[in-house]
Amino acid sequence: MTEFDSNVLGPDSALPSSLVEAARAAVRVEVFTGAGMSADSGLDTFRDAQTGLWSKVDPQALASLDSWTRDPDPMWAWYLWRATLARRAAPNAGHEAIARWGAADSGTDVHVTTQNIDDLHERGGSEEVAHLHGSLFDFRCTICEKPAAVPEFPEEPVERLAPPACSLCGNPVRPGVVWFGEALPVKDWERAEEAMRGADLVVIVGTSGVVTPAANLPLIALERGVPILEISPDDTGLTSVSTWSWRTTAAKGLPTLVSAAAD
Repeated sequence: MTEFDSNVLGPDSALPSSLVEAARAAVRVEVFTGAGMSADSGLDTFRDAQTGLWSKVDPQALASLDSWTRDPDPMWAWYLWRATLARRAAPNAGHEAIARWGAADSGTDVHVTTQNIDDLHERGGSEEVAHLHGSLFDFRCTICEKPAAVPEFPEEPVERLAPPACSLCGNPVRPGVVWFGEALPVKDWERAEEAMRGADLVVIVGTSGVVTPAANLPLIALERGVPILEISPDDTGLTSVSTWSWRTTAAKGLPTLVSAAAD
């Protein structure tokens, strides 16, 4: 047994009064999400050892600028197919609960910082969302960074597709996602830091807590003594800094939490 075991809640545990009180009292909530947030919508978690998308492809081959420069066609086909899958997925009950919590008449300001590149938070109703790793639905020129139109997404996966040319300089248009070795988007990172500094409750959902610098964000709240709830079926790199760690999923845990906060 570790010193943190007393703060680990089973999937069917009643919420402790300390957590319920913190949720009810919270005026500014920061929700920090990873791939597990979208898992209940049917999108694979990329780091799952058995079923994740990263287990089926070489991440360096499909997520680096060097690979794109050498041969962009496989990567363009791969990201457009991921966008197709993301658009086919529907927001789950967890996405919708977050949106209800932050609704205009709720009295609670809820900001979302996500490592996900899908748009399920927005389609679930959340308006304040920072995307640390970019978006499948933003496109720009590889060289001059001129924004580009959203292309037509494929109905079936293919091995290769040629990216369109930038209308300004003629270089290939790329997906607006962050690849290995690239800097995170400055504006989204600043919004995330600001939200962590202003929050009086942090809810971490479905992230492994091992991808830096994103995983360091909750430490901002920790240093301020802000209570942190983790929702994850398994231990993560952020379990040890969480006030409570609830072994449940986004779709099950978040509606329960939001209902408790509203009572």
